[in-house]
Amino acid sequence: MYRALVPIDTNEERAASQARAVTTLPDAAESVEVVLLHVFDDDERDDDTTPTQLTAGKRAREILEDREIAVRRESAAGDPVDEILDAAEDFRADAIVMGGRKRSRVGALLFGSVSQAVTLGADLPVTITGDDVAGAPTFVCASCGERYYTETEIPKCNSCGGVKVEEAV
Repeated sequence: MYRALVPIDTNEERAASQARAVTTLPDAAESVEVVLLHVFDDDERDDDTTPTQLTAGKRAREILEDREIAVRRESAAGDPVDEILDAAEDFRADAIVMGGRKRSRVGALLFGSVSQAVTLGADLPVTITGDDVAGAPTFVCASCGERYYTETEIPKCNSCGGVKVEEAV
């Protein structure tokens, strides 16, 4: 059995892209097992992030289950990088499939990158997927410029935590 750890953030399109990447693995329905991992900061358990992250996870799970891929959900609280690396070890994962996003150079310097830190800290292959959507963004953070491709309103920016995520014009 090939085990893939799929850490999910709040972006539905990234979660869908991660799930679609797993479905392309050889003999996926018969030989791949997936753990969708939700990592919450202690603060996030009581705010609007949790429902958004769970919605993204639900979309990924539906894609995987439609392809008859074994999937289960796990959650953890703490530093995302540490929790992802610990889960990969506990699950005895063969690979990690992360959802990446484009950032400006300044944004990457100021806010870092969970994907980058996991890639550097992992002792196993890490695949980074994108948003997998075409066209213009539907929402943009006024503070840092993070773009979102979703029908759902964004209560708080995933990059900078700003609350001025506005509909793109």
